[in-house]
Amino acid sequence: MKDTILFLLTPTVGIVLLAGILGYFGTHILSRGIIFIDIAIAQIAALGTMIGLLLGLAEESFNVQLISYFFTLVVIGSFAFIRTNGLFIPLEAMIGIVYCLGLAIALLLAEHIPGGSNYITKTITGNILWVTWDSVIKCGLLFAGIGVIHSLLGRQFRSLSENGRGGAVISSRDGLINLLFYVTFGMVIVKSVMIGGVFLVFTLLVAPAAAASLFTVVWRKRLLWSWIIGVTASITGIILSYALNISNGPAIVCLLGGLVFILALLKLALPAWNTSGNRSNINR
Repeated sequence: MKDTILFLLTPTVGIVLLAGILGYFGTHILSRGIIFIDIAIAQIAALGTMIGLLLGLAEESFNVQLISYFFTLVVIGSFAFIRTNGLFIPLEAMIGIVYCLGLAIALLLAEHIPGGSNYITKTITGNILWVTWDSVIKCGLLFAGIGVIHSLLGRQFRSLSENGRGGAVISSRDGLINLLFYVTFGMVIVKSVMIGGVFLVFTLLVAPAAAASLFTVVWRKRLLWSWIIGVTASITGIILSYALNISNGPAIVCLLGGLVFILALLKLALPAWNTSGNRSNINR
């Protein structure tokens, strides 16, 4: 029993970190209406790693990570300024194009890299059950630093998330703040995908926030319930995957996805639970 607890402690701490930071960003992402942005970012990061592998660098080396972050920041910077100075391109259209382009190039590069196709599969599925304390500590430090930034600029970030969905033109100053939001978000996604895989990260980003938004529009309540739902389902998935000897990522994804549908049905059965309250409460 003691050995089992010690073995599960590392992935449990790792999944709690992911659920916490992704639940926060998921609340922003749902408000902005850019649901699939993390998949595009993750694919671009994977493309950067593929280029590093093609250059003969080790998969988890510092130089490979620098290449991944460079490609990610270049692409994500364009998301921040897409509506600045009157320029408007639908973000979902841009996200889809970026994802398909990144995946196509990565597949072409994989043909020239030993084990390239295996790396692409690993990026999609992940395996948090075997995450190391070194990776967890590095993620924790990065997320803590990003948390400080968002605690200082949280009101501005929330304002842009709530008011920017309709495609309104934003000022250059707001564009810089928006850029900072996307840069920190990109860093979180790149680091999260390294230990969780695209499917798990996407589900943790969207499912808890979507479930919380079914019953409240108040920002703090949405955030709190996103954390509770994400952490509870993730820990349960880790335990079940170990006990039943099944894949951990799909187990957590199934739990979270099923929970969203159950809560949606509950919402239909309880029409008196109205979320059409004053929108101004969202930023409280």
